[in-house]
Parts: sequence; structure tokens; C-alpha cells
Amino acid sequence: MSIESDLRKDGIKVVKKLDTLKVNSLARNISVKLCKTFPDYGLNQDDLFIKLSRLDMYIAKMPEGMAEANYFYKNCSIYFNEHIPESELEEFAVHECIHCIQEVKDKKNYLIRMGLCDYTEFKIYGLGLNEAAVQLMSSRVNRIPNDSVKYFGINFDTISPSYYPLECCLVSQLAYITGEDVLFESTINSNDNFKIEFAKLTSPKTFMTIQNSIDDILSHEEEIIRINNKIIKINDRNKKIDNSLKKIDNLKKEITSIFLETQNLIITSYFDNAFNKISNLEEIENYRKKLYHFKNYIGTTEGYTFFNDYYIQKMDELEVKYNAIENGTFELNLIPVANTRESKIILFFKKIKKLILQDKVKENN
Repeated sequence: MSIESDLRKDGIKVVKKLDTLKVNSLARNISVKLCKTFPDYGLNQDDLFIKLSRLDMYIAKMPEGMAEANYFYKNCSIYFNEHIPESELEEFAVHECIHCIQEVKDKKNYLIRMGLCDYTEFKIYGLGLNEAAVQLMSSRVNRIPNDSVKYFGINFDTISPSYYPLECCLVSQLAYITGEDVLFESTINSNDNFKIEFAKLTSPKTFMTIQNSIDDILSHEEEIIRINNKIIKINDRNKKIDNSLKKIDNLKKEITSIFLETQNLIITSYFDNAFNKISNLEEIENYRKKLYHFKNYIGTTEGYTFFNDYYIQKMDELEVKYNAIENGTFELNLIPVANTRESKIILFFKKIKKLILQDKVKENN
């Protein structure tokens, strides 16, 4: 299939090509920002400028709901929506330039990998994961401030309020667990370091389940856009539109369900495993802090209590483990027996639990 056919299939119609001066300006600025923001991932500013300056860039008409900019690996080109003001092209170009840096092709020029995304003969794996990771990097480069948003009934804070927000929320949770460096290094250099690290902290099966769930969220969002674009073309309200609207509503509910199930899996898979490895009092305190601060990364819906319930449960278990370690009766991987003596740290745990319970009562009311 030709490039023109690919573009027509995606509803993209070229309006004009950006001149060399503008392309070079974008390439230079983005090269500087990427290297300054991520100095430890092997990026070379001069090499990066040369690579990006060779890209063709176009202004184009694009379908409603499509990303404001798109990188096409087959002709190494970036297409910008014609509605984007010229002063804002650089902001949207960052994401697509990272895609250009990521791509790995075989000898026949077929794309086999892009960052965290694998292109196999029959299926693409990790597309949603990669798009979210790239968007998080782009938001860092563009210094997007943290914002509170609500999508499909889910409330959360994010540095990507407009692009892949739900996917970015889940990937931010993964990065909190592994550390951002290994996520971003794998994203820019297209390797398995992040996958290996997260699987080590949970399990390979857990990683694949989370990766597939993020892909499903992205796929459902794209399906909603396709249905909406079909509805726009229909003039009169009819049964077909009603069915389409019902389908959109079902897709939104599925997205919410997938998101919460994935979030809960991230919580339990990591923190259950980490709890079992605790062997001293310092690790108890580190575990408590990490679990407590995870609340800053979650998405919540009306009636969602899973994290609070889980936190209270783990505080109970930490009390028991603390007593066992302090009294010298603890053995790794064995469930310790509760001790009646209350130390300062146990009293502290109970105070935290009380505050959590008070928050739950407020939410229920």
C-alpha cells in the first residue's frame, strides 16, 4: 500500500509542506529540550538534530478526534492538524519526534519495534503502554503542569490532561513502582529493561495482563472516536444513531471497569509481593510510606474504596509483622502471630488507620 493510500485510509489530506527553515528550527529546539530533560539516556544533541532535521513535516486536514500530530514511519514524516497555530507546532512535535527516535526496523525497512511496543506478524503489543510513556516524556519536556481531571467518571491528577490521560495515569502508577528512569530509558531506547524490572517486582504474567489492559483502553477510546465521526455524518436522528450512542455508553463503562481492575491489580501485585519480602523494621517503614503515597497516583470513582480498604488491611498486617520482628519471633515468609504489646510505631499505624476510616465515612456520606 502506498503512502498516499495510507493517508487516505486515516482520513489525512496534505495541505502544505513545512519549509526547511521551520523544520530545522523545530529539530534544533526539540533536540536541545530532549537532551536537557533526559540527560542520562544516551541522547546526543548533534546526532539528534541531524536525525530530526531530515524528517518531512506537513500541515494536513485530519478527522475529528484524531491526534493533533502523527508520525508515519513508512516515509519518516510528521503530519500536523491544520488547526494547530504555528506557535504551538513544537509542543505537538515533541511526541512524534520521540516516536522517530524509538523506531527499530528490519533490513526490509519493516517496523519491528517502537519503544515499549512490539510489532509482530499478527498483532501489536504494548501500543497503549508506549503511547502513554511517550506522552509522559513529552509532558515533561513541555513542562505541562499537574491538573485534576475526570474521564468516564474517573477522577485523577495528571501531567497529561488532554492526551491518553487514563493510559498515562496507569503508566504513572507503574513508574512509581519501578522508578521513572527505567521506564523512560526503555521508552527512548526501545529495550526490555522496564518490562524486566516490573516483572521482577510482580510477575511476567502480571506485566502482560496490565499491558493488554492498557491496549484495550486505547482501542476502546479509538472505537468511540470512530463511532462519533459516523454519527456526525448522519443528519437525522434515527434508530441507527440510538444504537451507536448505546454502544458508546457501553464502551465507556468497559473503559472504567478495565481501568479500575488494572489499577487494583497493580496495587495488589506489587504491594503483596513487597510485603512478603519485609524482614526488618526499616523495611516496614519504607513499605508504609510507599503504599501511603501511592494514593497520589490512583484514579477514583464514586463509591471506590478498594485502595483505602487495602491500605487498612496492610496496616493491620504490618502491626503483626512489626511485633514479630521486634520480639525476635519473625521468620521470613511465615505469617507472624499478633503480640498485645503496643509500640510507638503501632500506635502510629492505628492513628493512620483511623484517619483513613474517617475519610471513608466522609466519602460515603
